[in-house]
Amino acid sequence: MNTRRCEHCGNHLAARHAHNARFCSGRCRTAAHRVRRSIPAELTSRPRWIRRTTRKVPLAIDGAAASSTDPATWSRYRDAAASGVGAGLGFVLNGDGIVCVDLDHCLDGNTVAPWANNILEAAGSTWVERSVSGDGLHIWGHGDLPHGRRISVGPGTVELYGTGRYIAVTGDTWGDTPRRLGDLSDLIDDLL
Repeated sequence: MNTRRCEHCGNHLAARHAHNARFCSGRCRTAAHRVRRSIPAELTSRPRWIRRTTRKVPLAIDGAAASSTDPATWSRYRDAAASGVGAGLGFVLNGDGIVCVDLDHCLDGNTVAPWANNILEAAGSTWVERSVSGDGLHIWGHGDLPHGRRISVGPGTVELYGTGRYIAVTGDTWGDTPRRLGDLSDLIDDLL
């Protein structure tokens, strides 16, 4: 049984694909290369990358279990991106000041819910990507967040993480947000 999956979309690779194929189509190969160029260097330069399953189980690049608290299971970006294990990439937050604000279920197609739009505006100039589900956003930046939090903001849910977690990274940049990480300190203070 073929269990290999396309590195971009996660679909099973057909038996007709060569053993070393990484993508199910030229379209997915092109899209994956665009993703690599869209992830900020502030993330890709750090050796805190893992692979993940479609259910977001963290994996090392060799397919073994990975952990968000064990650096021995993390890799450099280029090695994780080149691995055919799992369905996608993840970045580990280790308390060094890189944080992620996760806005769950805030998109309806390309329309942002008002509660989430207020948070996006407050975040300012920083990199934002669409989440794996396609209906959420990840706001990436710098800040002090020693403990993760899950809070309700109006009808929405916001998760804030800075350490001991990994975030599934899509590289699907939202709108015209910059390819750099901004300061989220004020946003974090406002949300907490």
